[in-house]
Amino acid sequence: MRTPTRPRNDVRQYDDLAGEWWRPEGRFAMLAWIAAARGRLVPPAPRPDAILVDLGCGGGLLAPHVAGKGYRHVGVDLVRSALELAGNHGVAPVQADVTRLPLADGCADAVSAGELLEHVTDLRTTVAEVCRIMRPGGIVVIDTLADTALCRFLAISVAERIPGGAPRGIHDPDLFVDPKALVAEFARHGVALRTRGMRPQVRGLLRWLVTRRGAAPMVPTWSKAVLYQAIGTKETS
Repeated sequence: MRTPTRPRNDVRQYDDLAGEWWRPEGRFAMLAWIAAARGRLVPPAPRPDAILVDLGCGGGLLAPHVAGKGYRHVGVDLVRSALELAGNHGVAPVQADVTRLPLADGCADAVSAGELLEHVTDLRTTVAEVCRIMRPGGIVVIDTLADTALCRFLAISVAERIPGGAPRGIHDPDLFVDPKALVAEFARHGVALRTRGMRPQVRGLLRWLVTRRGAAPMVPTWSKAVLYQAIGTKETS
């Protein structure tokens, strides 16, 4: 069945592609590789009954990488089909907009915002909500796309044209996020972010493009011009 043509960044695309979330050779394969790298940044739970809030959880790709770390894993997403998949992987699903989270102040020991911020149309309010639900001393882990010409070229002009690559129209380049602006926005709410670039391992990526087998581990890089991670802790006073 042909996938409908949608406007850029249309959330309905994730319903159209619901069967792709957990396919190692599928359209969301790179999201799984990025989720593994993000999971490595999440520390063990600091206390009994600790909560990890996974914003933009999608089909729950983070779940296997935080299992056993001691958190109750709460996933927030707009897309019901994705939340159903996340629920099948041990995630407690919450259907909500990240700019209006139905969660209490300071409820989260850890917050994940993976491949989310380049999709939101109100970054300032989203960041405020992330910081609101963080406990003092809580941690946030992020990965997103940079607001650069290079990123727009690679993520739109290249990735969307590779057979089996990123779905066409999945991103709106006008929403890509400048790392310095993101650091400044979190600082307004008492969260100091550290950022670093990230990219797929070249050999693994080439193997996957040719064979659609295996994975391309994400590795740190000096450049934050395309894909980058951020990690920060909320001040305690």
